[in-house]
Amino acid sequence: MPHKASSPKPHIEYHKDGSIWAKGKVLGDTPTGYWEWFRKDGSRLRSGYFENGEQTGDWTTYDKKGEVYKVTKMKPKARKPK
Repeated sequence: MPHKASSPKPHIEYHKDGSIWAKGKVLGDTPTGYWEWFRKDGSRLRSGYFENGEQTGDWTTYDKKGEVYKVTKMKPKARKPK
């Protein structure tokens, strides 16, 4: 019987004061899909996507007012030849 792939589970990490620091989904212990990070005041700090545990595509950094500060294009890591 083939093993069914598990589906991503919601994941939240917290600052020491109990406010949300990061939220997204994990597959096992590996981040996957869309993730967001937050400052202690609750404003969004950064957001972007993970694929196979690696940052991929455009990652956005926000200022304290929630405006886009910069967008960073993540390049895939070079794979080691077998």
